[in-house]
Amino acid sequence: MIPSLAPRSLAGRTILILLVGFALILLLGLLIHTLNQISLERIEEERNFATRAVIIYRHIASAEPAQRQALVAHEALSSGDRLTLSSLPPVGDHELPLAARQIIRASIYAYGIPRSIHVRGLLLLSAGHRMIISFGLPDGLPYDLLPMLPPDMGQPIPPEFLFPPGLLPPPSMWLTLTSSLPSPAPWRSPGFATAFVVMMVLGAVMIVWAVRRLLVPVRTLADAAERLGRDVVSAPPLPEVGPIEIVTAANAFNTMAARIRRFVEDRTFLLTAIGHDLRTPITRLKLRAEYMEDEEQRLKMLADLDEMEAMVSATLAFGRDITTAEPLVRIDLASLLRTILDETADGAPELAETLEFSGPDHLTIQARPLALKRALTNLIGNALKYGDAARVTLHPRTKEFAQIDIDDDGPGIAIEDVETVFEPFRRLETSRNRETGGSGLGLSIARNIIRAHGGDITLLNLPERGLRASVTLPV
Repeated sequence: MIPSLAPRSLAGRTILILLVGFALILLLGLLIHTLNQISLERIEEERNFATRAVIIYRHIASAEPAQRQALVAHEALSSGDRLTLSSLPPVGDHELPLAARQIIRASIYAYGIPRSIHVRGLLLLSAGHRMIISFGLPDGLPYDLLPMLPPDMGQPIPPEFLFPPGLLPPPSMWLTLTSSLPSPAPWRSPGFATAFVVMMVLGAVMIVWAVRRLLVPVRTLADAAERLGRDVVSAPPLPEVGPIEIVTAANAFNTMAARIRRFVEDRTFLLTAIGHDLRTPITRLKLRAEYMEDEEQRLKMLADLDEMEAMVSATLAFGRDITTAEPLVRIDLASLLRTILDETADGAPELAETLEFSGPDHLTIQARPLALKRALTNLIGNALKYGDAARVTLHPRTKEFAQIDIDDDGPGIAIEDVETVFEPFRRLETSRNRETGGSGLGLSIARNIIRAHGGDITLLNLPERGLRASVTLPV
């Protein structure tokens, strides 16, 4: 599968789309402007060509017929021009376009040709990238044979008289000027590239600034949603400022967060209230059990009551973990782990040899010390109870996270139970040691605490034997 080259962020993709669209529009606008400029330059070139042709014609036509060939040979021409004098008219691919013919005829008329050297014929042709103007020389024809010409009023001959009248014989000599016009290349112009680069840079700066400004509320909304997911109770509300769409979204988000917070608080209050109220009847039942004469039944009843009391205590602790708002401080994670292992070894000296720690001597993170200590104590305690060992590995910190691996030597758990084991009151009696049951809230409390820090807990069966609990925490 070919990886996508598009940016992953919404801002990056929006900027990319706008930049591509802006570049295409800019290129189209510059192309239209350049084509107009080329058209104007071509008109100017045609006018200059016509002016040069009239000047040369007046010079040649004013001379005696016998001297014209010599004058043609020594005529000063512009670069790319070629002048010929022949008895036959030139041959071209086709006539010049109507617009070009009108421009050249108007230029000839504006420059003016005296009546004494009137034009007997005019051909406007093109051959490839060359323009051709050919004048029919007058050959000294008397004026009385030109009845269609207007009287000489000191004015130039109008364009309608620049063509050979049908009553006149064709001219015997043709003066032809050929000029090569370069092909237009707008991209070669330094102004084209400079204009594109300058406008593209200014447009890119404006697009990047505008997109980032417009997407700031989206980033704020994402951060608020992440905080709400970590700590639904104490997450601050989203500011309801900005455009009407942002205010509406922020208001909807705050309403949703309030409803979720109220639901969690109501559920926690109900749970803790039930757990608290159950303590009184459990205590009464314990007192009454002491007066039972059957020793075996008395011990069984007291064991059941102890288990119920442990479940109630765990339920109350679960509720307190949700509602407690302990401040975040900088702590040394390596020291905290060593302290937990030392305290565990003091409580169970016979298991001290199964406790191990490896990792850096110091690693500081931002955390809630008491809550984090409880979560890690639960995980290490589970490893000892159900896996007969707790090997704690603290990995060197990365740019964003710190990772803790807690390995045991137990039987592991089924793949389908990797996530369900974190559900409250979930106990996998078929895969764990039955001698130490517990309430089924230890992993739920641990994951809630770690996720409230912005991290997570995952379980993984080791290749040979045992289970690994991997804890990730933001640094």
